Amino acid sequence: MAKSDTREPAVRFVPQQFARSTHLSAATANPRWRDLALRLWTTDSAAVVVAVAVAYLVRFDHTGLAIVSGEFSPSYLSVSAALAAAWLAALAVGRTRDRRVLGSGPAEFSRVFNVTWRLFAAVAVVAYLLRMEIGRGYLGFAAPLGLALILGGRMWWRRWLHSRRETGTYQSGILVIGHRDKAAGLIGELHKNSRVGFTVLGVCVPTGEIIDGELIGGVPVLGGMDRAAEIAERIGASAVAVTGADAITSETVRQLGWDLEGKGIDLALTLSLVDVAGPRVLMRPVNGLPMMYVDEARFTGGKYILKSLFDWVMAAMITVLLLPVLAVVALLVRATSPGPVLYRQERIGKDGRRFRIFKFRTMVVGADKRLAEVLAEQGANSVGMFYKPTNDPRVTPIGRALRKYSLDELPQLLNVLLGDMSLVGPRPQIDAEVAQYDRAAHRRLRVKPGLTGLWQVSGRSTLAPEDGIRLDVSYVENWTLFGDLLILARTVRVVTSGDGAR
Repeated sequence: MAKSDTREPAVRFVPQQFARSTHLSAATANPRWRDLALRLWTTDSAAVVVAVAVAYLVRFDHTGLAIVSGEFSPSYLSVSAALAAAWLAALAVGRTRDRRVLGSGPAEFSRVFNVTWRLFAAVAVVAYLLRMEIGRGYLGFAAPLGLALILGGRMWWRRWLHSRRETGTYQSGILVIGHRDKAAGLIGELHKNSRVGFTVLGVCVPTGEIIDGELIGGVPVLGGMDRAAEIAERIGASAVAVTGADAITSETVRQLGWDLEGKGIDLALTLSLVDVAGPRVLMRPVNGLPMMYVDEARFTGGKYILKSLFDWVMAAMITVLLLPVLAVVALLVRATSPGPVLYRQERIGKDGRRFRIFKFRTMVVGADKRLAEVLAEQGANSVGMFYKPTNDPRVTPIGRALRKYSLDELPQLLNVLLGDMSLVGPRPQIDAEVAQYDRAAHRRLRVKPGLTGLWQVSGRSTLAPEDGIRLDVSYVENWTLFGDLLILARTVRVVTSGDGAR
């Protein structure tokens, strides 16, 4: 009885105190997900209606019915209405507005993409089997336009949600269960970036490890694991996250799930497996036991052929579109400092193959010979893993502007066309940097380096070297073509803002 008395006040008092210390409120702990879902439904609906309407008009503009004679096809109006309704229903059934994936980026966008292509594949198959006359041009126009509009709306709401989370709102409260060290590690990861939308409200540890008033990672210990469901409900947690612990058996987790039923509280199990993405993970039940398989990373095959084809076609299109920009930048470099317009340097590519990279020159001629001087001035003895000195005196005035907006890297489109680089991949590095690689960093060389990449859109030069390596290795082992498209989209935002540049 005495033991229960010592824990009871902590459950009632500490969470509210913790909420005040982190500027949490009742609305913060329980964000208005329905309101956000309604906003998403509104923009999704608008995107679908616009896509179907434009496809309808394009279809009949081509035949001359809608524009010339003013005639309309009742059959296509019915098909358009049915397609719009089915599309919105598929987005709902596919749980694309699930609060657990909102704002997550790739996971949310991937759901939208998968739902859309499966819907249109099903429509095409049904139309063929029933011999329905649905124009391929109509479907071929509606699908990409609608997908682009829906994803554009999702990106806008994602930025909106991130801005709210940075102010402390739209956060999901979580109760963490596990041993101290593992709980502390999970808390650190969840609190590392406010944009992920999680705030740990408390920790439950094995009963024998409870210490009154203890904090783990700045979060109060609220009691034992046997009372986790009760505590989670009292503090208003939206989820219970279970980390590894000897005291947490499969039966314990099973009973915890039963205890949480009907309370609107999610049960999340964390694995000690980082930087392994969904496409490489396969879950298979074995006699009721969920077994997770992790596919080995592959660096050859059909998807790499598709990536190379995508790179070449996109690089050719971008080069043609940016020819005026390339010409203007070349003239500026030529007019503002003596020397060649392009700078060529040897870099290390896929499987250690050397190639010459092309860039607009941003430094004075002979800058390479002054490297030791610059290193000495900044207190460095050698080139680091991601060497890029701040306030480099060798950079020309126009060069600083080009670097800020990554315009100096546009000539690397030629490297992509030549097959030395990819549009998306790890940053191409010089021999002195590669010489410092450990086993993990060497994984970067399993694919072609990229004109942009996960490192470049996640902070660029502001990231620590170990974080840059981790991001690059994670990309190398888990990349998808859809993920490349998202990185290219993020690159546009990063380049136009100039964030993280040196």
